[in-house]
Amino acid sequence: MKRRKFIQSSGMIAATAFLASPGYLFAKKKEKLGVALVGLGYYSTDLLAPALQLTKYCELKAIVTGSPEKIPIWQTKYGIEDKNIYNYENMHTIADNDAIDVVYIVLPPALHAKYSIIAANAGKNVWCEKPMEVTSKKCRSIIEACAKNKVKLSIGYRMHHEPNTQLLMQWAKTTPYGKINHIYAEAGYYESRITHWKQIKALGGGAMYDMGVYPLNAIRYTKGMEPIAVSARHQTKRPEIYHEVDEATLFDFKFQDGSTASGKTSFGENINNLKVDCEAGDYYLSPFQSYSGVSGAASDGTELKPFKGNQQAKQMDFDALAIIEDKAVLVPGTEGLKDIAIVEQIYKSARNNGTWIDL
Repeated sequence: MKRRKFIQSSGMIAATAFLASPGYLFAKKKEKLGVALVGLGYYSTDLLAPALQLTKYCELKAIVTGSPEKIPIWQTKYGIEDKNIYNYENMHTIADNDAIDVVYIVLPPALHAKYSIIAANAGKNVWCEKPMEVTSKKCRSIIEACAKNKVKLSIGYRMHHEPNTQLLMQWAKTTPYGKINHIYAEAGYYESRITHWKQIKALGGGAMYDMGVYPLNAIRYTKGMEPIAVSARHQTKRPEIYHEVDEATLFDFKFQDGSTASGKTSFGENINNLKVDCEAGDYYLSPFQSYSGVSGAASDGTELKPFKGNQQAKQMDFDALAIIEDKAVLVPGTEGLKDIAIVEQIYKSARNNGTWIDL
């Protein structure tokens, strides 16, 4: 009896301790996630790093760079500790750093899989900038690595977080102006650099990969339906520069319901428009993918006013909160994969004089 009473008493004490002191048994959820930026080019330097200063759920903790001369500049500006500085050779040791929860891959497209997989194998959540990669096979390798290591994967489609874009996604479902008959989307700018990675095929250069995923993705989310066939062709006014990759690509889609879409991307002109023709009206965004000022209107006078916040901060906060609360991310790897699978067929069609290819 004494032994039974002792066991019962011990069990009650243990249960009381369990209820009173859960902090000893469970790790407290972080209020902010530490982010490591991989690649310190324009997008990281001028947009992501400043945006991280505006976020509520994440903060810049580390950098990965192959340019040692950039390190003191970033440390001075953002107070990054020596222990949180990495290069591409020792990036895998990020696994031992508990201050880092997310690794954001901001490199040329053909390097996304390699470094996303290193990050995933290190047990870190992965944010991969668009385009996801240069082949659907490599996209799948990123998805598989993240699934294997039980980390979240988000693709950097910031437009999916932009309010006017989200409204168009809703309109794809509710069709307030009737059936969508045709969508036209174009995105491009004049690229004056001539020795940049964007002109190098091995690194994932070319207008279609860099800017072309904007109109491609926009057509898909504006229609709310996947295309069933594609025809495409390339153009160039500077063949001495654009001999490895495309300077401009034009593509057309067919949908199951008989509707169509046209897209254009270019490194030779400044274009940034999305137009939607419907049975009972139309609407547009111009610009539709700029870092700010995305705005437009509908034929009935409805105004689509610009979002006044920071797009990148909104995107990263949403993705960080999805990790903290263990919820679904807004743009998973499958979304990036779908675009690249279509891009592969766009290039195939262009190589075959615009032949229609079933998707």
